[in-house]
Amino acid sequence: TQISPKEGWQVYSSAQDPDGRCICTVVAPEQNLCSRDAKSRQLRQLLEKVQNMSQSIEVLNLRTQRDFQYVLKMETQMKGLKAKFRQIEDDRKTLMTKHFQELKEKMDELLPLIPVLEQYKTDAKLITQFKEEIRNLSAVLTGIQEEIGAYDYEELHQRVLSLETRLRDCMKKLTCGKLMKITGPITVKISGTRFGAWMTDPLASEKNNRVWYMDSYTNNKIVREYKSIADFVSGAESRTYNLPFKWAGTNHVVYNGSLYFNKYQSNIIIKYSFDTGRVLAQRSLEYAGFHNVYPYTWGGFSDIDLMADEIGLWAVYATNQNAGNIVISQLNQDTLEVMKSWSTGYPKRSAGESFMICGTLYVTNSHLTGAKVYYSYSTKTSTYEYTDIPFHNQYFHISMLDYNARDRALYAWNNGHQVLFNVTLFHVIKTEDDT
Repeated sequence: TQISPKEGWQVYSSAQDPDGRCICTVVAPEQNLCSRDAKSRQLRQLLEKVQNMSQSIEVLNLRTQRDFQYVLKMETQMKGLKAKFRQIEDDRKTLMTKHFQELKEKMDELLPLIPVLEQYKTDAKLITQFKEEIRNLSAVLTGIQEEIGAYDYEELHQRVLSLETRLRDCMKKLTCGKLMKITGPITVKISGTRFGAWMTDPLASEKNNRVWYMDSYTNNKIVREYKSIADFVSGAESRTYNLPFKWAGTNHVVYNGSLYFNKYQSNIIIKYSFDTGRVLAQRSLEYAGFHNVYPYTWGGFSDIDLMADEIGLWAVYATNQNAGNIVISQLNQDTLEVMKSWSTGYPKRSAGESFMICGTLYVTNSHLTGAKVYYSYSTKTSTYEYTDIPFHNQYFHISMLDYNARDRALYAWNNGHQVLFNVTLFHVIKTEDDT
């Protein structure tokens, strides 16, 4: 079934395999950090305000029209009196002086009402003009509302909920994705030194949006915590952790409530619990180079890169045994034991930052202005390929680039700027018979 592009998903192709099973592929949409229905909600609120204004003006109009009719009657009477007065002046010799004086006094009393009459006539025209403008504005807003199909906010809200449910069901059937495109960056904040790391926990619940911030690549043990992205942007720090060891590099990761980092001047990996404030595990990564022996191109003690994806926890590093080329190891998140390793043929010193998505390592030249992903290695097939996926290195120097599977986004530290990149992944839909 073709899904409308407006809903953000698109069927890429469909076919049958030799066993007759239906195989479909779709391209998942880029993530949008903004609310889906914010514009519709704002439009509806604006329309409601205009309608309320229209009702108030209608009440004012009725009162003004009533007073206006009364003044019009007075105007007619005054005009009649004025005519009679002129007639009296023309022929006052035929009338008694007393009657003439009485009429003169009545006319003098009515004369001050003339400016009031003119003001009422002006106000009545203004009210009529208001009514016409409100009527026109309501028509325009209603037209806009009809154009976007939002006849009823509740109906629109239900459609969004239904779509989200369908997408969640679809996501359960998707195999791991392949990187197709990187867009952005979105600059979240400007802070810290040129080098550092910031991250969220990909295994946290939807309500848990804590942010962790680690400035500099060496000589530091302070981790700052914020309850949300909004607090991070405003600088409303909620907690500070003083680690038992200094870290090396900027390639740390928070995973399932714990911080994993490389201990300074060693190839030891530390697992630190934020909840207990204790080290839960530490283990030496056998043969891994450290302290600028095999860093990324930019240096900064970036020898050991810890990362997480949909599959689990990983370490990317280099060894003398693999001639300084990149080694990928899958780690046990509890014990830090290496479960399996893959030796690539790509020299680590020639690589910019790298990240894992669905068990595939993507290597960048992120130290360059015209940055791109140009090499990938699949741990599923133990094969590599050269790619050409560009992305915008806006601030010229990236010292941290990590994928977050929950947000489906890349977190980056770009020359003292904390930024996000959206990613587009190519997925294959699993059938019921797939294992």
